[in-house]
Amino acid sequence: MDLIDGPSAVWNELLGAQPDPPSLLVLVTAVVAVAVVAARLPWRIARHAVTIAHEGGHALTALLTGRKLHGVRLHSDTSGLTLSAGRPTGPGMILTLLAGYVAPSLLGLAGAWLLAGNRITLLLWVAVALLLAMLVMIRNVYGVLSLLATGGVVFAVSWFATPQVQAAFAWICVWFLLFGGVRPVFELQRLRGRGRMPESDADQLARLTPFPPLFWVALFALVNLAALAVGGALLAGPLLADAGLTT
Repeated sequence: MDLIDGPSAVWNELLGAQPDPPSLLVLVTAVVAVAVVAARLPWRIARHAVTIAHEGGHALTALLTGRKLHGVRLHSDTSGLTLSAGRPTGPGMILTLLAGYVAPSLLGLAGAWLLAGNRITLLLWVAVALLLAMLVMIRNVYGVLSLLATGGVVFAVSWFATPQVQAAFAWICVWFLLFGGVRPVFELQRLRGRGRMPESDADQLARLTPFPPLFWVALFALVNLAALAVGGALLAGPLLADAGLTT
């Protein structure tokens, strides 16, 4: 991106649509995202991005429901913690707890919607803005470093990379959020079954509502699988067009 032509040129580039991606790019980026989510070591590294989205969902919902946000902590083991103050029961607390596990998939769905309109630059800049906004909420050193590293990568790609690299990066990230939002739900239930997460979001929701923890785990899974189905259909548009399945 170039500032020489003035702010209006930057604004036009930000809101403008990029060319349709090759269908091969859509397919390859989907395969890469699935491989990252499925493989143990890549998933352990990339899962930090899912944790950022998870805790960001808690934090944003806490603010939107009128709770006082005390801060967010991100840890090197890919766990996180969002602290807010307010009524310990009621809709605000329920929505805040509910938001975490569905946030990565819903972000992926929003990203898929932008990419379906070829708004790659806008997607990358929105991601940078969200990461910067979350940075002010972080209350530990590792969290700050994690946000700066993630935001720095996204900014570098959006500012210095070629359009082809930007497109590949954007598609991989959005595919990853869609697929990566599903896996933690199944991990949650597996750990709950072993008695290792007695204070999980699902268990806390069960104490605040008439519904058992398994109901909330199932709801997380249904929302995330629905987001994957809809977002995947949006991202697969070029593939379907090449196959003659769209008009």
